[in-house]
Amino acid sequence: MDMFTKYVSSLFAILRPIRSLRPNRSFRWVFILFLLSSCGIFHKYHTPEYNTQGLFRGENPTDTTTIADIPWRNYFTDPMLVALIDSGLRNNYDLRIAVTSIRQAEADLSVARAAFFPGISLAGQVAEARTSTGDNGTKVLGYPRDQFTLSAVVSWEIDIWGRVGSLKRAQYASFLNSYVYRNMVQTSLIANIATTYYTLLAMDEQLRITRETVGLLKESATTMEALKEAGMLNAAAVEQSKALMYGTQTTIPDLESQVRQLENSLCLMISRRPDSVARTSISLQTLPAELKHGIPAQMLARRPDVRQAELNFRNAFELTNAARASFYPSISLGSSSAATMIGYTSTTITDFFKPENILANIVGNIAQPIFSQRQLTRNLKVAKAQQEAVLVTFEQTVLTASIEVSNILYTYQSSLRKNDTRMRQVQSLKTAVEYTQELLIAGEANYTEVLTAEQNLLQAQLSQVNDQLEQLQATVNLYRALGGGIK
Repeated sequence: MDMFTKYVSSLFAILRPIRSLRPNRSFRWVFILFLLSSCGIFHKYHTPEYNTQGLFRGENPTDTTTIADIPWRNYFTDPMLVALIDSGLRNNYDLRIAVTSIRQAEADLSVARAAFFPGISLAGQVAEARTSTGDNGTKVLGYPRDQFTLSAVVSWEIDIWGRVGSLKRAQYASFLNSYVYRNMVQTSLIANIATTYYTLLAMDEQLRITRETVGLLKESATTMEALKEAGMLNAAAVEQSKALMYGTQTTIPDLESQVRQLENSLCLMISRRPDSVARTSISLQTLPAELKHGIPAQMLARRPDVRQAELNFRNAFELTNAARASFYPSISLGSSSAATMIGYTSTTITDFFKPENILANIVGNIAQPIFSQRQLTRNLKVAKAQQEAVLVTFEQTVLTASIEVSNILYTYQSSLRKNDTRMRQVQSLKTAVEYTQELLIAGEANYTEVLTAEQNLLQAQLSQVNDQLEQLQATVNLYRALGGGIK
């Protein structure tokens, strides 16, 4: 209540020079009691509480070690990927736009903060009045009388009910939100560059495998042609072998087109004209020994989308406070009809700055809404409804974030379990291709067995690359989902 006492003292200090508004002792005590009875209109903000138990499906971790604490330059070990991310953070258009939104929010916050201080402006006025000579009308409007005025005009609303403060805090939440939005753009940009880069490496590897397979199929077709000449196979076997080779060849242009499009996508992310992208190979990429994900509370504190949802709620909360405070009188220096000013006024320029021409006009203004109660009530209801809506959005964002992390963890672990089996499958199919080719030459296998083994080997090798890509992308997605990439 010290704040309200201070404001009451300030109010009476303002009203004291105005004799017509000088309060007697009983009025003063009534007014103080009125202020004290209204102390409950201001609600202090508290971060929404959310139960974090079970947010990560099937576990309630206690280890606070998380990969989100690792700076992105250390998390990604491929030097060419690091160079691409660094270029993206310097040049990306979306990130540069996000930075301009911070500047706009800073300007809005400065305006909100300025409302706490008096507004001072310099005003000058020259007025001319003309009078007649009298009843006989010998000279109508023939006598001019000039008035020169120069003054400093002050206007200031005293924030007794916390309305101005609530508006400032709401604007501050919006200002923080602009930083969080910038962080969200950055984490998404890093993840998108890394994911696209790994996809490009995977396409390179699949293209290499496909070209290598086409070479083997050409050798197989040549072998079958020789066996046909020797009378061991018919023409159908040769044509089937060529058809498989041609069908595999037709996938190469599609893969090359996808590689080119991925390169162009990366160029767009780093704001560079479309061109080839320097890169390593997927075989040189390594997975983290362990993906530490910490506890749910850390995720909630780091994730930009969760922070943004919480700041939206904070903004709505403060706007509700401001709407509630609008029901109470506004007390200010100056008004729409009369201003608080200090300056000089004179009928001549030569004597303008003499002490006897000093002008002081102090106006205190109290405005109590009467006929706008319905509009104010409607504004408060709308503010409360909006506050409730953003609170629900916050809760939904938290739940969505937890499900995303849970899904990524399970996808990564499931993909890892395929590695050993996939490797065995590829090795078995390589052996099967060798055996069936030998058996075909020996006359103990038919050509369909050879073609089937070769086709299955190609699919297994491509799937093995997809498995590796899935795991690399999961490490990127989890890093982003936990709020990594800001540092």
